Amino acid sequence: MKLYNFVIRYRLLLGFLFLALAIVTNIFAGFWPAFLPYLIGVIMIFGHFFFGPMRLIQEYMENGDMDGAEKILNQVKYPNLLYKPIRSVYYTLRGNIAMMKQDFDGAEIMMKKGLDLGMPMKEAEGASLLQMGMIAMQKSDLKKAESYIRSALSKGLPDKENEAAAHLQMCSIMMTKREFRAAKDSFRKAKALKPTTPQIVDQIKQIEKYIARMPG
Repeated sequence: MKLYNFVIRYRLLLGFLFLALAIVTNIFAGFWPAFLPYLIGVIMIFGHFFFGPMRLIQEYMENGDMDGAEKILNQVKYPNLLYKPIRSVYYTLRGNIAMMKQDFDGAEIMMKKGLDLGMPMKEAEGASLLQMGMIAMQKSDLKKAESYIRSALSKGLPDKENEAAAHLQMCSIMMTKREFRAAKDSFRKAKALKPTTPQIVDQIKQIEKYIARMPG
């Protein structure tokens, strides 16, 4: 795995080194002995621009090192050359990082680009739509937030934690709109999922203090 990550990290440089080796071999020994290094060099250079270094981001994301993940993303100089599903993931990650930095305008632009390219799985699309809904809520655009979150729930979400978060966001929107029956329904759905994420559990406890006193 370490060797594989090393190759991905330095794929472009290795590609040019193999091409240089191929050219030297071609000059002194002919084309056929140089064919293999030519082939390896071209494949590595093609892979650098077509697949990018996205595989390296996984380790940083698992460790919660968003700065490290951003540095890897910054290595992608020509995102339009990336394979379409990988390009979608690239923009989605860009959006997530922008959102963590509270750059909501930048996050919305990146997330939209990812969604427009299409997601490889419906659950991934649902998660991105949920993020877009949260961005809209941060910008106090409740109409857009409701539309995105309803779409996220319709598409499906990757786990019960995300689903519970979506229902809680809907509950908050309905409370703001004073549609109390709908707010209670969304709250019940969120609570029934029995989420364990501390932030979501705390949000449920906070809403529970007021939900019982609501009419409807």
